[in-house]
Amino acid sequence: MKHDAQGKDVKLKILNAAKKLFAKKGFEGTTVRQICDEAGVALALVSYHFGGKENVFYALFETFAPSFLQKEYDLADPIDDLKSLIREFALFRLAEPELINLLQQEVMMQSPRLEKVQNIVYALWLQLRAILEAGKRQGQFDYESLRHTVHFVVGTLIFTRNSPFLDPVLQLKEDLSVKEDQEDVIRYTISYILSGLKCSAQ
Repeated sequence: MKHDAQGKDVKLKILNAAKKLFAKKGFEGTTVRQICDEAGVALALVSYHFGGKENVFYALFETFAPSFLQKEYDLADPIDDLKSLIREFALFRLAEPELINLLQQEVMMQSPRLEKVQNIVYALWLQLRAILEAGKRQGQFDYESLRHTVHFVVGTLIFTRNSPFLDPVLQLKEDLSVKEDQEDVIRYTISYILSGLKCSAQ
């Protein structure tokens, strides 16, 4: 049992190090040696526990993917369902910004690893589609194109705002040293998306 616990601890160290480095340097820009140095473990342990860098990448999403990705909504109240989905994803985004960054990189690059990662997150986007369709049928959401609307909502959800790219613009209007409360982030995200869907019941 002690040996199993040590193995899990080493694997977690490797995964946390890989998550940090992949998010910062990208998959291609990160070496196994860098991961092991960051994790403070022997070089051979990546191969021993995962069989290589690519399997470490997949294990990140399998290990840290939240359970709500597999949640099913009954669609009786699409507005409440959408609020729940937004809340769950926003909390995940705030808790795992590096994983979201990594996902964004893979999508932008259309990497050969993306197909396997998609299998993990597609269930969530299928639920989103079902919620949007149910809301439109029930007259709660108003949009012209399902395709554009899904992209609009997904884009809003996965944008992490932890990049300094827009800081020079935002500093003209607000003090970025003040950390936003996660409930404020969730509330604003919900309000923004529902407004885009022309939903009056906010």
